[in-house]
Parts: sequence; structure tokens; C-alpha cells
Amino acid sequence: MLQDESGVAVKNKLNAKMLGKLLVIALLMFGFGYALVPIYKQICELTGVNILTPKDISVKEISNSQIDRSREVTVEFDANTQGPWRFRPTVSSMKVHPGEMTQIVYGVVNKQSYKMDAQAIPSYAPQQAASYFKKMECFCFKQQTLGPNEARQMPVVFYLDPALPKDVKTITLSYTFFEVGGKPQAAAVAGVEQGKS
Repeated sequence: MLQDESGVAVKNKLNAKMLGKLLVIALLMFGFGYALVPIYKQICELTGVNILTPKDISVKEISNSQIDRSREVTVEFDANTQGPWRFRPTVSSMKVHPGEMTQIVYGVVNKQSYKMDAQAIPSYAPQQAASYFKKMECFCFKQQTLGPNEARQMPVVFYLDPALPKDVKTITLSYTFFEVGGKPQAAAVAGVEQGKS
């Protein structure tokens, strides 16, 4: 009987040791999994992989930019629409120094009595200026959903790369604002209104 009790005691001791080892392994695995998130983010930033922000430049590039006060470039703003809304910039042009952070606001009004999804596509003149026009914030980065008769002010924060060729004195930024996905919402509203009458 003493032998059985000592055998059980040994088994209990071994089980307790095994449980301790398993707990340590589980804690190490949890810690490793927890540490993977910041490590993954660092690797993605270093390699430029899996960047979800649709901005033209990084914050590091802003801090390194220099304002060239020796010259001014006229930036003209234009707006075109492909849909039932009013869309235009609040100013038609402004003078900026290359490297200087600037903001312009575009206003849009949905003139319909139903919700619409829209997207803005930029274009530049002269075309070579596109690679020197750096947008930090822009409504063109994603689709816009406008409620019935909604008016909205949409900013564009940008700067011109100081490496812009000296012979470029004027740049035109033009946006075409168009409806995304056609008019299914309009048809649905029309159907509901017909059903009421």
C-alpha cells in the first residue's frame, strides 16, 4: 500500500511539473502572438507592403520638404460634373510657393431627393505636373455618399514638390465628379412614390 501511495505521489508531482511547463509554453505563445502585431507593422512600413492609406506621400516626406520662396506657381482649380449636383471650388486660383502646404475647398450639393454615391477623379495640366502635385488629404481618395439635397465642403490639402521644373508657372487641377453605380436608388424612390399614388 505504501508503494501505491508513493507511486501516486510521484505521478502527481510529474503531472504538476507538466502542467507548469504547459502554462509557461502557453504564456510564451501568447506573448509571441501579441508581439507579432507591432513587428508586422514595422516590416510593412519598411518594405512598403500592405499600405492601406491612399495618400500620395508619407509624413517623413513632409518634414523633409523645403519651401522655395524664390518662386510662385499659380494653381488653377476646375470642376466638372457627370451627374445631378452642383460642384465647384471655393476659389478659382491661388499662388503658392513650391513646398508650401496649402488647402483648397470644393463645395458639392446633391440636387436630388435621394442618396447618391459619387467619386472624384483628378487631372492635371500640364500633365507632367501630376508627379509634383502631392496631396495629403483629398475627397478624391474615396467615394463620397451624399444624402438627399445634402451640401458638403470637401478640402484638398496639398503642396507642390520643390523639384517642379522652373518653366512650369501655372498648374490646373481639375476634378470630374461622377455618380458611382448608376441610378438604382433613384429608381427605387420613384417606385415607392408611384406605389403611394
